[in-house]
Amino acid sequence: MNDWTTSHQRATAQRHAEGWMFLIEAARDLRTTGAVAPSGKALAHALAEPVRARSPRPLAVLEAGAGTGAVTRHLIPRLPRGSRLDIVEANPRFADQLRTLAATHPRTTSRSADITVHQSLVEDLDTDRRYDVIVSGLPLTNFAPDTVERIMGRYMELLHPGGTLTYFAYLGTRRARTLLASPSEARRHAAVDHVMTAYQRRYATARWSVWANLPPAHVWHLQHPPVPSQPSADGQQHPVDQAGQ
Repeated sequence: MNDWTTSHQRATAQRHAEGWMFLIEAARDLRTTGAVAPSGKALAHALAEPVRARSPRPLAVLEAGAGTGAVTRHLIPRLPRGSRLDIVEANPRFADQLRTLAATHPRTTSRSADITVHQSLVEDLDTDRRYDVIVSGLPLTNFAPDTVERIMGRYMELLHPGGTLTYFAYLGTRRARTLLASPSEARRHAAVDHVMTAYQRRYATARWSVWANLPPAHVWHLQHPPVPSQPSADGQQHPVDQAGQ
């Protein structure tokens, strides 16, 4: 048995263990576990793309709703040296697993990236930090519309001007809920869709369809508006110092 076979078997066993963990935690609480399986490799890659695109300068990155770390494992190797990754996860069992991942990953042990896990709801995260990229794994379609509005508003507060929010939405969920859900649940889902559509119209810069995921998903990129520029005495455009306004 060679090293590749051993590594492949270890990764396969880890994916199976995470799959069962997701099912168990989803049965406990859909607020902290909204999926029934970890994100697949293709979906994780698409969600991590804004981090890769902004290399090589150091970045401040926030991952919300990290689960068992399926996306985190794609994010960490893409972090430029000197970057910071804050991970927010409300589920205590997932948070413990993420702390183990953060403590043992080679990029952390070599001190090339600073990673911190916060057991919290993202809307309750107590920080003054602003982020270049926010990666959201939260199951927004499971929440009440006012909760979704608070989460999305908090994301925009936490982004640097010009920063990117990336998140996913499973394909076909709206139609399935319309056909199968109770009238009140269908109205809730439609209201959440209305909130998300408003943010997409205002901030979206890209959307991809990831068919190689179960279930397939759209990945959205939303951008916080850059700091506006104004002409100066020298005729050049300079950013407005919004902090001083």
